[in-house]
Amino acid sequence: MVQHVEQNLQLMTKRAVKAENSATKLKQENALLQAQLKNYKTENEALRSGHSASLAIMKQNADIALQNLLTVITSSQSSIKQLVSGAESLQLVADLLKSIDKISEIPDDGH
Repeated sequence: MVQHVEQNLQLMTKRAVKAENSATKLKQENALLQAQLKNYKTENEALRSGHSASLAIMKQNADIALQNLLTVITSSQSSIKQLVSGAESLQLVADLLKSIDKISEIPDDGH
């Protein structure tokens, strides 16, 4: 009977040692997973802030493009006004040249 109790104690001791080893391994695995989780959270926050920064840069670029577009529009309007004015001047010159042709066609009565 004593031998049976000793065997049971040995089995229980082996089980206890095995359970302690398993608990130690699980604690180590848990610590590793906690560290990974912390790293993933940090990475996630960095990605989120990077995304926000990207949106801010995109908005800034859109604003710059808008300002450039407005400048081009203003410049184009000025150029179009100058072009129309130049065309009107050319039309006036053309009309004057036509008048000169008419004047040169008037017969000379006295000479």
